[in-house]
Amino acid sequence: MKKIDIHVHTRARRGLTRIGTQSTYATPEELIDMYDRIGVEKGVILPSGSPESSIRPQTHEDVMEIIEKHGDRFFWFCNIDPRLGHNAPDTDLSYFINYYKGKGAKGIGEVTANLYFDDPLVLNLFKHAEKCKMPLTFHIAPEKFDCYGLIDDLGLPRLEKALQRFPELKFLGHSQPFWAEITSDVNEKTRNGYPTGKIKPGRVVALMRQYPNLLGDLSAGSGFNAITRDPDFGYAFLEEFNDRLYFGTDICAPENDQAPFFGFSHWLDEACAQGKISNTAYENIGRNNALRLLAD
Repeated sequence: MKKIDIHVHTRARRGLTRIGTQSTYATPEELIDMYDRIGVEKGVILPSGSPESSIRPQTHEDVMEIIEKHGDRFFWFCNIDPRLGHNAPDTDLSYFINYYKGKGAKGIGEVTANLYFDDPLVLNLFKHAEKCKMPLTFHIAPEKFDCYGLIDDLGLPRLEKALQRFPELKFLGHSQPFWAEITSDVNEKTRNGYPTGKIKPGRVVALMRQYPNLLGDLSAGSGFNAITRDPDFGYAFLEEFNDRLYFGTDICAPENDQAPFFGFSHWLDEACAQGKISNTAYENIGRNNALRLLAD
């Protein structure tokens, strides 16, 4: 089965490399080659728009040029920074969202502004995303400064309030501080990493059971680690929430083909082939959920 990647980054031109390395984003052509190797039909490009998450912010127009050339291999989200417009909590962000929705954007994200999850600017973004019927991918940060993402505390209380306040907004959860909360024994020292060992169902499990508008973006080392660190729990989690989980990679560089998460596609294939997860779960997570989300 050809998969849909819910979370990826790419740039048409090399440009500035990451600080202290020669690393930069894969080009669309490099990414397509990587996709062909792991059985991915199409990916969702998430522009890097906020300065916290990129030394080289990417415009929506850059992404639209990629879509014009490779529309058979990519969808895209627009990335609306909560500070856009007037840096005010009453900015009409629907103006921007609807413009890019009209240009083919299927959602919003990845939201990486280093603001609190319940900052008035962020709540304004959520309000307009819900109004415009656009799903939103967020990256959670554990603290302010020296990181990127919406800030929440241990236990994700601010996320829960947003889930309650915006019940029609589909939130795609992502990042280490999100997926580390799959277990209840996470702490301040482990929440921004890749904890190992057996899982005792934690806040992510509880929130997904209580709030149908919370979806799981399984991309990157964070999502892959959450599912594979305790295989029996991981299979059961995939089965229970198979209608709200999404295969993803979060490829950010050509050398990511050496990263453990690059094997996630094959891992899912094997899980289904060995009867660890049902065909329904496999097809939903690998492809069908994304197609439904992106068709809305």
